[in-house]
Amino acid sequence: MMGALLAEQVRLAHDGPAWHGPALAENLEGLTAVAAAACPVPGAHSIWEIVLHATAWAGEVRRRLRGSAPAAPADGDWPEVGAVSEDAWREARRGLRVAHEALAEAVRAFPETRWAERIGGERDLPLGTGVTHAEMVVGLIQHDGYHGGQVGLLRRALKNPGT
Repeated sequence: MMGALLAEQVRLAHDGPAWHGPALAENLEGLTAVAAAACPVPGAHSIWEIVLHATAWAGEVRRRLRGSAPAAPADGDWPEVGAVSEDAWREARRGLRVAHEALAEAVRAFPETRWAERIGGERDLPLGTGVTHAEMVVGLIQHDGYHGGQVGLLRRALKNPGT
């Protein structure tokens, strides 16, 4: 029951329709690689960087649900964009989708009796420890909503058509 509810929320946060507005993937529609890599707000991350960051954390939460010890994402908290091309941008969006699909499946398969178990020891905000498995997944859903909103604002800053 909890797994099905949380898995659906993971899906809605990524795919939509989310009650708060456009979901993360919806905010990426129609963006070119050049637009996604641009930094229209000084000191802010690019849309592409946000996509890689959200992908990394979806993968890390999935890893934890499968029993791995809490750690920073394997590719880092903010992975490097690399060479900018339409193919690479398509691959980044595909990676985000696949990571969220795999996470939703791991959430559905997680034992109902374990949702209240704590992860790690003391509370460590950047690492996301000291919370229950359920709180961790809810945190990832909130994380996606936050970054989806950032993408929407960055699109406006880019004055990209279709926003």
